Amino acid sequence: MFSFLQKKKEISIIAPVNGILKRIEEVSDPVFSEKMMGDGIAIQYTDGDVYAPVSGEISVVIQPSCHAFGIRTEEGIEVLVHVGLETVSLKGGVFHQLKQQGEHIEAGEKVLRVNKESLVEQNIDLITPVIITNSAGFDIEKKVEYNKNGTCKETVLMCCIKKK
Repeated sequence: MFSFLQKKKEISIIAPVNGILKRIEEVSDPVFSEKMMGDGIAIQYTDGDVYAPVSGEISVVIQPSCHAFGIRTEEGIEVLVHVGLETVSLKGGVFHQLKQQGEHIEAGEKVLRVNKESLVEQNIDLITPVIITNSAGFDIEKKVEYNKNGTCKETVLMCCIKKK
């Protein structure tokens, strides 16, 4: 009753990497740009390791490459971080997994160590989609100044916890 009086809970989603903030529609892979996996943003990765964009449980780490991982928050938001395009076929030595599936993690904790030089040598597109895979169920507000340098651990998305 009186659900319109309930205050919406907002969850901050922070940048998991340093880089230039891009619209998800700018990603060359249609799986991301056409939002087949959900809505979000992309970051043109420049340097550093990869950190958790939200607190929650690591729901998946894509094996064997460890190029992508998902986190499910206690509110039910599912966030996927996918480092680079066409990275699924990479073998070991590029991404070093620091956290395991099923572990609880806090926003800003390091999840992956990255050998950027190896990615550059292999001519990998370093765009990094950050996707809310169940975005259809939530209101999403993008607090992004596109084409600007984003700093790891700064808020880039707000997800309002109010089921549609």
